[in-house]
Amino acid sequence: MSDLPFVAQARSFGDGVAFRTATSLHTYRQILDHSAALAVALLDGTPDLCEARVALLVTPGFEHTATQWAIWQAGGIAVPICLSATEPEWEYALTDSEATILVADPVHAARITPLARRLGLRLLDATQPAPAIPIDLPRIERDRRAMILYTSGTTNKPKGVVTTHANIQAQIESLVQAWEWSARDRIPMFLPLHHIHGIINIIGCALWTGAVVEPFARFDLPLILDRVRADAYTVFMAVPTIYVKLIEAIEASAPGDREAITSAFRRLRLMVSGSAALPASVHQQWTALTGQALLERYGMTEIGMALSNLYRGERRPGFVGTALPGVEVRLKAEHGPVITAEHEPGEIQVRGPGVFQGYWNRPEATAESFEDGWFRTGDMAVLEKGFFRIMGRLSVDIIKSGGYKLSALEIEAALLEHPLIAECAVVGLPDDTWGEAVSAAVVLKDGSLALPELRAWCKDRLSTYKIPQRLKVVSELPRNAMGKLTKPAVKTLF
Repeated sequence: MSDLPFVAQARSFGDGVAFRTATSLHTYRQILDHSAALAVALLDGTPDLCEARVALLVTPGFEHTATQWAIWQAGGIAVPICLSATEPEWEYALTDSEATILVADPVHAARITPLARRLGLRLLDATQPAPAIPIDLPRIERDRRAMILYTSGTTNKPKGVVTTHANIQAQIESLVQAWEWSARDRIPMFLPLHHIHGIINIIGCALWTGAVVEPFARFDLPLILDRVRADAYTVFMAVPTIYVKLIEAIEASAPGDREAITSAFRRLRLMVSGSAALPASVHQQWTALTGQALLERYGMTEIGMALSNLYRGERRPGFVGTALPGVEVRLKAEHGPVITAEHEPGEIQVRGPGVFQGYWNRPEATAESFEDGWFRTGDMAVLEKGFFRIMGRLSVDIIKSGGYKLSALEIEAALLEHPLIAECAVVGLPDDTWGEAVSAAVVLKDGSLALPELRAWCKDRLSTYKIPQRLKVVSELPRNAMGKLTKPAVKTLF
């Protein structure tokens, strides 16, 4: 019988509901039964998969989790792949991870089957496991590798982030403690399950504590609002783009409906924002509308979550709080010592049991990512009154202009206060005088905006060297699959 802690946790919840949809309920016991049967099918007579990579292409919900657990119980490494990816993207993930088995549901199997056959992968149906034969599943130690998640790959080909069962458990237990998860919680899940936000922060934490997850294939705004009005949830997690869309929907609704929606959001015990920087203006606008102070946190695929505003305490707009339980965080000067004083920018470095093992088949990249046992995140931050404030990526969001290190995120936050600007992306472009010129691409709500007008407006809000020197007004900004602005692509607009 498997020694994996999540199995014991699930057994303790028995017939409690784990997944709920409009048409079905699935219990913790059903997840265990389904995953055990699928694990037997995966093993196919062998005693242990011995860390064979098993890709999964399954709609979020009961079958997805049962497949993930089956892979782990059979001794394999789970490789979740993006449901909406192109065939070349799928092929890259499958070949780079050296996957030998693919588990898919009927909705997605038809599209990927030709590729899987060309690559020689064994195919299994996630929804129809063979009847479980009473055999002993392999004993799985917590230090065994469990999952490979692929990074976004904005600057190069995506890298496979390898985490062990111990890493995953540490990441989940840290959040369960910090955010006070319990079996009474109910949460919607509309984020993709090839990213850590959905896998760990939502599914992992909920099922570790006996909570109920309501899965959606995508973010369906009217349906989600209906469920919120019905008090279906106690916890809500989303990316900043979704909160912006919710604000727009609330403001556009009729007065009576608006009050019903905002009152329902006010009753939730916790609302979290992550996966991208939350503009302080959006944080403040959401609080003004609903009375809910969003809890912003900071993490990465490689480390899980590292920093969080306080569940019981201050949630400061524009900041990502303090180190989570079991996590050590320090700031390191780019070419200097560890920073101990406040208001001095440095790279965020993280150490703890949740930090990943390494990049799949990339020993050099792994070695370069660590310094004396600390993972180098590549993100710059400052400490202000005990809270961390993210300045941005060293490679993308930090603009070196006139001898200063400027945070593109900070400048964006200021520009979003302009009454005509709906969205913006700030980048540094090569400049003979400044080294890099602060440049802004903006989407307008309406009207027109010229650079002199914007620079004049900025004078009361930004130091002179942070005021954009170039402006581009566009109808749409480049985005990735998560809806996040892709700043390297924005540079091509200028």
